Amino acid sequence: MSTLGGVLLAAAVLLPFVGMLLGLVLGGRQVQRVAFVLMPLGLALAVVITVTWMREGQTLVYLLGGWAPPLGIALRADGPAVAMLLAVAGVVCGIGIYAHADFGTPSGVKESRAAFSYWLLLLAVWGALNLVFVSGDLFTLYVALELLTFAGVPLVCLAGSGETLRAALRYVLFALCGSVLYLLGAVLLYGGYGTLDIPLLADAVQPGPIAWTALALMTVGLLAKTALFPLHIWLPPAHGGAPAAASAVLSALVIKGSWFLVLRLWLDVMPGVATLPAAQLLAGMGAAAIVVGSVVALRQQRLKLLVAYSTVAQIGYLFLLFPLAFDAAGDMALRDAAQAAGLLQAIAHATAKAGMFMAAGLVYVALGHDRIDDLAGAARALPVAVLAFLVGGVALMGVLPSGAYLAKKLLLASADASGQWWWTLVLQGGAAFTAAYVVLIAVRVMRRPAAPLSGLKPVSMLSQCAALGLALASLALSLFAVWGLLPAELISNPLSPKELGNTLTMFALGALLASALSRRPLFGAARVDDAASGNEDSGLMRRTTVALGVAFEQADAFLRRWSSASLSLLTLAALFGGLLLVGAPT
Repeated sequence: MSTLGGVLLAAAVLLPFVGMLLGLVLGGRQVQRVAFVLMPLGLALAVVITVTWMREGQTLVYLLGGWAPPLGIALRADGPAVAMLLAVAGVVCGIGIYAHADFGTPSGVKESRAAFSYWLLLLAVWGALNLVFVSGDLFTLYVALELLTFAGVPLVCLAGSGETLRAALRYVLFALCGSVLYLLGAVLLYGGYGTLDIPLLADAVQPGPIAWTALALMTVGLLAKTALFPLHIWLPPAHGGAPAAASAVLSALVIKGSWFLVLRLWLDVMPGVATLPAAQLLAGMGAAAIVVGSVVALRQQRLKLLVAYSTVAQIGYLFLLFPLAFDAAGDMALRDAAQAAGLLQAIAHATAKAGMFMAAGLVYVALGHDRIDDLAGAARALPVAVLAFLVGGVALMGVLPSGAYLAKKLLLASADASGQWWWTLVLQGGAAFTAAYVVLIAVRVMRRPAAPLSGLKPVSMLSQCAALGLALASLALSLFAVWGLLPAELISNPLSPKELGNTLTMFALGALLASALSRRPLFGAARVDDAASGNEDSGLMRRTTVALGVAFEQADAFLRRWSSASLSLLTLAALFGGLLLVGAPT
C-alpha cells in the first residue's frame, strides 16, 4: 500500500518537472524565478521525507495508480534513497544561488537562450535524479537515466562553441552505448524472471547464465555513464569546457545517478549473483582511476581541467566499497557498512566538487584566465573563492571531520574485518594524491605576483559564499555520527596526536607528489619541458617523475580514443561475465 511518505516521494519527483512546464509556459525571463521558488520548496520537501522516514522506520512506498507490482509500478525510498534525495536538493540550491550571477536575467536586459536553457535543464536533472533514487523497478530506472543523460548533455554545450559541441556529442554517443548494454541486461532479466520490480527480482534471481550476463552488461553500461576509468572518454572535455555552473551539476550530480544504480544492482537486486572476484575488478578500476586521474590532474595547465581530472580520480573512490562488502569467506556480510561508506563518499564528493568547480569558475571570471602557473595573487584578490576551493579539496582528502573521513574509516574497518589489506594502501595513498593537487593550487594562489594584478573583474560575493557553503557542508557530514545515524566511535579528536599526525603526513606526501609530477617544480621558478629530457638543473629524480607524468598523459589520451574506449567497453563486459562465472558458488 502507498504510505503518506510515499505521496511525498511522488511530489519530490513531480515538483522539478512541474517547474519545467511552468518555465516553458511563462517564458525565459520567468524561468529563473520559478526555479528559485521551487528549490527551497524541494529542499523542504526532502527534509520532510527524511523526517518521515526516520519516524516510520521503514521504506516509504507509493503505488502509481494504486496498482501493486508486478502489474503496477512502485516508488520506494529506503535509507540510501532518502539520503541522496536530501543531499541532491541541498546541492541544487547551492548551485542555483551561484548560477544567479551567470544565468540571471535582470530587468531591462534581453533574455538569453543559454539562461533560459540552463534553468530548465537544472530542474530536469534534479527531477531525473529524484526518479532514479526512488524508482522501484529496473525499467523505470532506465527511463530516469535517459532523462538524466539528455538533460545533462545540453549543459555541456551551453556556450555553443565547436569544442563544447564536440564534447557534448562524445558524451551522448558513449552514454547511449552504455544505455544499450543496460537495456540488454534488463531484457534478459525480464525474459528469465518475468519481472523487473526490484524486491520481486531480488527474491527470484539465482546465479546462472542469464543473471551473470545481465549483471555484466548492465554494470559495464552504467560504468560508461559514470565515466569510471578507462571508460572516461567523455568526462574531461565535457566537464572542463562547460560553464562553471554547468560543470558543477555534471560532476556533483549527474554521474551519481548511474553510480547509485550500480549500488542497487550489486547490493540489493543481485547480491547472490555478484562475486568477490568481479568486485575486485570493479574496485581495481577505481584504484586505477585514482592514480591516473590524480597524476594527469597534476599535469594540467588549467584549473578547470585539473578539477575535471580530479573528478575522474574521485569517481574511483566510489567503487572501492564493492569488494569490502564481502567478508573473508566471500559472503556479502559487510554490505551495510560498505553501502554507508559509499553514500557518505558520494555526498561528500557532490558537495565538495560542486564548490570547487564553482570557485574555479569565479577565478576564471575575475582574472580572465585559469592558468595554474599564473594564479599568483589570486588568494588576495578572491579570498572567499580560493578558500572554497581549498576547503573542498581538503574535505575530499578525507581528513576529520569531513564526510570522506567517515567513509574512509568505514572502508578501512571493512578491509580489516575481511582481510583485504591491499585496499587500505589504496585508501591511504589516494588521500596523498588528493593532497597533492590541493597543495599545488595553494602554493600557486598564495604566491606574491611579480606585478600587481590589473583588470580584475568583480564577481558576486553571493556566488563566492555559495561555493564556500557547499565546500563547508562536505566538512560537516560528521554530524551524522553525532546524531546517532552512524557509530559514534567513528569520530575522534582532530587535534589528537594520531589524527594530527595523519593529516600532516598526507600534506607532506602531497607536497612531494605535487613537486615531483607537476609541470613546474612546486617551489621553483624554472619550467621543466614536458619532454623532460635535457634540463641539467632539474636533477635526475625530477626528470624521471616528469617523464612518468608525461607517460600517464599519453596513456590517458590513448584510452580516450573512440577505438580504445569501445574496445575497453566490450573487454570489460567479457571480463565481468567471466569473473561472475568463476566466482560463483559450486
